[in-house]
Amino acid sequence: MALSQRARQLAVPLAALVFSVAVTAVALVLVLAPPKNSGAPAVGGPFSLVSQEGKPVTERDFAGRPYLVFFGFTHCPDVCPTTLFQMSEMLGKMGEKGRDLRALFITVDPERDTPEVLKDYLSSFDDRIIGLTGDQASVEAAIRSFRGFARKVPGQDGDYTMEHTSFVYLMGADGSFLGTVNMTRPPEETAKDVLAKL
Repeated sequence: MALSQRARQLAVPLAALVFSVAVTAVALVLVLAPPKNSGAPAVGGPFSLVSQEGKPVTERDFAGRPYLVFFGFTHCPDVCPTTLFQMSEMLGKMGEKGRDLRALFITVDPERDTPEVLKDYLSSFDDRIIGLTGDQASVEAAIRSFRGFARKVPGQDGDYTMEHTSFVYLMGADGSFLGTVNMTRPPEETAKDVLAKL
């Protein structure tokens, strides 16, 4: 039986919506799921960077305690400072149970984000948030390790911005990926959710 004209009008946008949801779901699986038989964790792994204090840092420096990972850059106009503020608020609500939790702010813009720049930028946020940078190859390796992405977008007069992964990753004390953290909720709720996963 042929579809009525009204049914046909509804079918096209509905099919487009279903396709869009399916594409988004596949993209998330590709980002957060490990390759088959890779033996690697879905998210996370070795990295070798430089702290805001100018000292070499690897994932081994955080072994034995949980940590958050957020990729961003200091010239970010809104998402990065907002997320770092929300993260600071959440850390402030965690009390004694969350005292060992650290947060790594890994720049996707090492060209501009030197250790000194990161240290100054992060002084406005909770002191448990640690800035990490490095040479371009090391930063790109860290991004790949967390199955993220970053891309330079040219602007006017030689300026540029960065498109990048905006997940906040929660890593366990053993380095395992525990999930992503939704920072848009009230900080008390976010803190409770994170503590429940540790």
